[in-house]
Amino acid sequence: MRFPPSFLDEIRARLPVSEVVGKRVQLKKQGREWRGLSPFNPEKTPSFYVNDQKGFYHCFSSGKHGDQFDFLMEVEGLPFPEAVERLASMAGLPMPVQSREEEQRESRRKTLHEVMELAAKYYEAALQSRSGAKGRGYLADRGLGPSTQARFRLGYSLPDRFALKEALGGKGIPVEDMIEAGLLITAEDVAIPYDRFRDRVMFPITDLRGRVVAFGGRALEKDVPAKYLNSPETSLFHKGSLLYNGFSARAAAHNGAPVIAVEGYVDVIALVEAGFAGAVAPLGTALTEEQLALLWKMAAEPVLLFDGDKAGRRAAYRAMDLALPHLKPGVSLSFGMLPDGQDPDDLVRAGGREAIDAVLTQARPLADVLWARELESASVDTPERRAALEARISEVIRVIADETVRKHYRSELMDRFRRLFAPVVVQGDGSRRGGDYQGRFQGRGGRRPNDRRPVSGAAGEGMRRSALVRGAAAEIPRNEALLLFAAINHPWLLDQCAEELADLPFQNKEAAELRRALLDAHMDGDDADHERLAARLESQGHAPLVARLARAAIARHDWPAFADAARSDVELWWHQRLVLHRRGHALSKELKEAEKRLAEEPTDMNWARFLDVQRQLAALDGTEALVEGFGAASGRPARSM
Repeated sequence: MRFPPSFLDEIRARLPVSEVVGKRVQLKKQGREWRGLSPFNPEKTPSFYVNDQKGFYHCFSSGKHGDQFDFLMEVEGLPFPEAVERLASMAGLPMPVQSREEEQRESRRKTLHEVMELAAKYYEAALQSRSGAKGRGYLADRGLGPSTQARFRLGYSLPDRFALKEALGGKGIPVEDMIEAGLLITAEDVAIPYDRFRDRVMFPITDLRGRVVAFGGRALEKDVPAKYLNSPETSLFHKGSLLYNGFSARAAAHNGAPVIAVEGYVDVIALVEAGFAGAVAPLGTALTEEQLALLWKMAAEPVLLFDGDKAGRRAAYRAMDLALPHLKPGVSLSFGMLPDGQDPDDLVRAGGREAIDAVLTQARPLADVLWARELESASVDTPERRAALEARISEVIRVIADETVRKHYRSELMDRFRRLFAPVVVQGDGSRRGGDYQGRFQGRGGRRPNDRRPVSGAAGEGMRRSALVRGAAAEIPRNEALLLFAAINHPWLLDQCAEELADLPFQNKEAAELRRALLDAHMDGDDADHERLAARLESQGHAPLVARLARAAIARHDWPAFADAARSDVELWWHQRLVLHRRGHALSKELKEAEKRLAEEPTDMNWARFLDVQRQLAALDGTEALVEGFGAASGRPARSM
């Protein structure tokens, strides 16, 4: 809405800058100006000044400067129209109306807002009534208790066709208003309008001022046509231009919360309850340009969370294509991929905030997702096909409107393209050196990426040795063996680290059984010393396995695991092995995935990924603590850093 300059001037005249700022900042008079601590930066010496005569504030610590409207937009994150409305209310001024028609429309919208608020209160009360037990049961199963229900104003629509209609009618609401607000519908076989939402858990949808403008209803029976049903488009509600939880998320984002877009209402609620107050969701549709613009008003780089399956990747690619033309310097998207088969609600219930933090930590920038998308379907085994990939990359980049961003994308992606086809020869030890493009394939027996013959050479040998082929239980992984061997030789470790040991992921079944035996011995008090523990394990038939562990440990390299090592050295070594074990477990999972991709699509990129993970795993093996003085307590020669 455009505001007459005279109206804005009247607000400025009625509300001095110091009065508006003074509600947020403690000001002290200093000559003709007011002075206080900056609301934008922490400081001890005041550098924030307000001058009512000139009609502005200035913050020397941040460089921010403006009038009453700017201040309200800056500290509360309000758009200009809302800042104007807020200040007009403070000044006691009615908002201007442009025409009689606009005045009538505004009056009508106000009436419909009141209708929707009454409907929200009705649904809330129905959920908490005896008739709402079914809805409360569904919410309880999803971990949404009474406090969450109240926070998000969740409700329930009764199965009866006329329940809401009669309740609002009893408050004097005309049927026409209920129809216009999207609460009632008509059908050819039913002459009388009836409730749109029946036997559903109700999620109120608000506009960016916190007013209820629509509802989303989740069906509680399986045989209904639509699992989720949203309000129709109305004069209040345009689903492509709003986000679920957008009102609350905007305020949270202004206070520093990350903005996270997910797919469903329950996902948003789960994230907010887990501490991610900036969570939002589209309203039953794919992300729209208007919703993307809303996200960018909240944060320069919001995170979109998608399922890790093919459908999730397709959704990520659609969002990426939507965003590309609108990228600006410092304005982009990040993409987080959830574990297959899990949505944010599942993840929060299984692992709490830490599980979501882990996904967010691994969120990928838009450039990474774009590059992955282009390589996913690309064939690069001939010069012509490589040229086609290069042309495709140039074509995609061309849609970016901002010249500076477009330039940097071209530089970044073409650099990746050149590195992909950089001359490399794979050596027998898995290392790489310079060579021509053809030479790389000769290093693999002359095999080209799209050749579907069995993998040979270093990759084939690596795959034959891998757990994917031989099975995870064929031998005990070295780190599992060392940790168990150390725990047997140093039973006092169980006093300090029993829970950590219990939580470690073990690949080998025998190792896991021995760990259980060690933990049981600890619980029974049979781990007072090495001899007593060894005798118990032997009586339980674990002696052959313990002997195998001893053979896996090399005295020269793994000396802290042996019984004669000093306690301080063992502690340092033990904690490092725990870190290495977790890292090795993660890399082993990556290697399985890399092997699978290489077997399915033997492309150059998949080959390079396979070798890189192999290299990282090999680098972990034999790693020992590199700390000044490590080993001195055990009588070993001191080493310098």
